[in-house]
Amino acid sequence: LITDVILPDGDGIDHIRSVAARFPLLPIIVLSAQNTLTTAVRAAEVGAYEYLPKPFDLDVLTRAVAGALARGGTVSEDALHDADRALPLIGRSAAMQDVYRIIARVVSNDLTVLISGESGTGKELVARAIHDLGPRSTAPFVAINMAAIPRELIEAELFGHERGAFTGAATRNAGRFEQASGGTLFLDEIGDMPMEAQTRLLRVLQSGEFTSVGGARTIQVDVRIVAATNRDLASQVATGQFREDLFYRLNVVPITLPPLRERRQDIALLARHFLDHAAAQGLPRRQLASDALVALGGHDWPGNVRELENLMRRLAVLSRDEVIDADAIRTMIGRHASLTDSVDVDIGHAVRAMIERIARDDPAALDDGTLYDRVIGEVERPLIEAMLARHGQNQLRAARAMGINRNTLRKRLDTLGIDIGGMIGDDANRADEAERR
Repeated sequence: LITDVILPDGDGIDHIRSVAARFPLLPIIVLSAQNTLTTAVRAAEVGAYEYLPKPFDLDVLTRAVAGALARGGTVSEDALHDADRALPLIGRSAAMQDVYRIIARVVSNDLTVLISGESGTGKELVARAIHDLGPRSTAPFVAINMAAIPRELIEAELFGHERGAFTGAATRNAGRFEQASGGTLFLDEIGDMPMEAQTRLLRVLQSGEFTSVGGARTIQVDVRIVAATNRDLASQVATGQFREDLFYRLNVVPITLPPLRERRQDIALLARHFLDHAAAQGLPRRQLASDALVALGGHDWPGNVRELENLMRRLAVLSRDEVIDADAIRTMIGRHASLTDSVDVDIGHAVRAMIERIARDDPAALDDGTLYDRVIGEVERPLIEAMLARHGQNQLRAARAMGINRNTLRKRLDTLGIDIGGMIGDDANRADEAERR
């Protein structure tokens, strides 16, 4: 069965639930244009074999159907939570859809998850989502950052210590494993864990028990482990900096978070979300002008989502105007030159540089049939956004400037998920009609 989430006569999820109850061996593939983590999790809850966000490649659907037929059954995942609760993960890009699908498959089990990604990509948010959406959600979520703790204290922090175990240990303290009992322990920056602590951690993962520092009593714990790193752990294994057996214990389900520069279509959505969140916390309410969105899309975001969030909070506090424009964005992030002035190479050179970057970061993309769409997607989006900004969000004039008709432009806006803000719907129609006259 292939079904959409939104049906003319009702909720597709309810339909899937009733079909799965009557035909428990029928594989179900869910399609959705909502493209959120909630949708992916709800589909998994009712036993869907696969979830595909729109738009999708026909080859992907074909492979999903073949896999479902080969499997011959549904994936049953019981959910003990409200899937409609507000979630902290924001993004509708294809890269984030892959993340959502993996999360949906692991929330109802206790498999160990290793989250990889650059600093600021939201690794702890993913860990919290896995915890909050699963059966351990009512138990503690305990986080510990290995890079923030002195090496000599890491074992005491993880496993606790007895009174008098070392100088300054005036009382017994429970470690993070005990604190997280029944819940989830998030081991952030696991690549910074010293080798001796890695050995003890491996034993705990194997046996589920440990002794505190200075203690003799065996302590048993039931925790789910989610680890995260911004390092290449496989390279650390090769150089002897990280235990190979621990790496395989942690890397049962890998999740790789894309940097913000590789999910530019999410920038506007994230920026508005952060401004709304700042307003909810009592900061002045601000809005983003269309040219501000273009400026945000042109930044490389080395600090990723965290950098964008901090920028929005600074703008909410420091901006004198209710509507934030491109000049305010460039000033705040130190880019005073205009978008066009910042590009001192021709398009051909830029495309060649883009292909070289893809070849370096994802060599398989040169041969897997996705290169054309990736390159066109990266070029097309800023082109459309720049033309809309140049023509005051008037779709008809922007379409004429690019040499396409307005219907084609509208389809590309929907496909790329571009929110033009400003004039939409009837306002845009009236503006375009006036332009024709």
